[in-house]
Amino acid sequence: MLGTIKQFFDKHIAPHPVTQATDGEQRLRIATSAILIEMTRADFEVKPEELASVAEALETTFAISAAETQELLRLAEQEAQHATDFYQFTSLINRSFSAEEKTRVIELMWQVAYADGRADRYEDHLVRKIAGLLHVPHKDFIAAKQRARQSRSHDIDE
Repeated sequence: MLGTIKQFFDKHIAPHPVTQATDGEQRLRIATSAILIEMTRADFEVKPEELASVAEALETTFAISAAETQELLRLAEQEAQHATDFYQFTSLINRSFSAEEKTRVIELMWQVAYADGRADRYEDHLVRKIAGLLHVPHKDFIAAKQRARQSRSHDIDE
């Protein structure tokens, strides 16, 4: 009996690495992660380099460990699978992120798109759609795309 209670407590109540953030911060992290997960699926072929790009973006953006990143990716994957549209993610980002942070999300999406060396038309469409939902101005959208492309070309040169 005590073992069962302890298991329930450990699974549902005890803090997990990623949940050390406040509930609102955690939901925002999951929303951002889910959008990046959707980006990996945009061209109908999830590639390892795209998933690595998402993990790197999350670790860097949220200053979390590799273990926390994997947990965040797991939670985001679940949310993305059950989502019927992007509103649940973009509305949370719109309420919580500044204009610069929203532009950063768009740049991260471009980084995922370019992780395999090129951005496909479906990836382009998804980034444009999310940029519109996040009210990112076109000039910021283009600047984010250029930064991501330049970042990718620097990675190849090294």
